Amino acid sequence: MATTESHPTVRLKQDHRTLRNPGQLKAVDLAIVNQDPLDESYLYYYEGEAAASTEEFIKAYVKAKARVTGAYRYYNATVDVTGKDRASLTYCEDQSKAYDMYLKTEKVIKTPETRNSYVLYATQLRKNGEGVWAVSKIQSQRGSDKCQP
Repeated sequence: MATTESHPTVRLKQDHRTLRNPGQLKAVDLAIVNQDPLDESYLYYYEGEAAASTEEFIKAYVKAKARVTGAYRYYNATVDVTGKDRASLTYCEDQSKAYDMYLKTEKVIKTPETRNSYVLYATQLRKNGEGVWAVSKIQSQRGSDKCQP
């Protein structure tokens, strides 16, 4: 994931608290930049199954000695609150302007935009003891019709 200036901020009408925090997205980016699969930044926002799969995602970048550069765009966010401490969030991610960069050479691998540049994410969130909405499960579908421009 690349750091981006634009994140969807979804507010719950019930309590006006931010459900999807830009920190959740930036935290994974930071772990990749730090080349640390156990970086505290993403572990603050991810737990359980989502933390385990995110750790593996970060490990792949560490093993390749790479990170992402460029920009992601997030859109079409929808929230379904299923209880006082449970919710689901789906959103689209445009990866067409995000590219892998290898740290040793700083070479950027620019890939062409395809239908697979657009990814649908479905997440399950749980409000933890600190009142933070943490991602507990995450699934993605690359090339989803719901996210195509």
